[in-house]
Amino acid sequence: MASLTLFLALLLAASAVHKLADRTRAGEAAARMTGASAQLGIPLALGAAAVEICAAIALLIAPVMSLGAALAAGLWLGYGAALARLHGRALDCGCNFTAKAKPVDGFMIARPLLLASLAGLAMMLPHSAATTVDPFAALGLLALWFAGGEIAAARPVAKGARA
Repeated sequence: MASLTLFLALLLAASAVHKLADRTRAGEAAARMTGASAQLGIPLALGAAAVEICAAIALLIAPVMSLGAALAAGLWLGYGAALARLHGRALDCGCNFTAKAKPVDGFMIARPLLLASLAGLAMMLPHSAATTVDPFAALGLLALWFAGGEIAAARPVAKGARA
């Protein structure tokens, strides 16, 4: 259980840092996903980053872990709903390391919904003290999560194309 909450906290923190490091890209994505004006994009992205940081910290503190998980689940459900609204449209969601617009597909929508489910699971399971293995398990999950996202974002090689 501790490895799950640590994974979620690390992912939230990385997402927040990503938004803070590239505010313009995050702002454009936030404006597009919410349908807000371009001027509101950066404040929306910074607000999302603030919620992510609060949720990440709360996930690491036993008495408020459920609140952190609820914040995370709400954020990811909203993100999934915003992506579902844009299904089929080209979008740089800001969820990968490289800026690349691609059509919003089922995989892109399913990712935040899976995270919301994991946050819901973290809310229901009893809190347990971290062991020495938990940080490594959480980092392993984080690496797999990022690798999966990058693989999904890669353009498939056209039939007959040369490398």
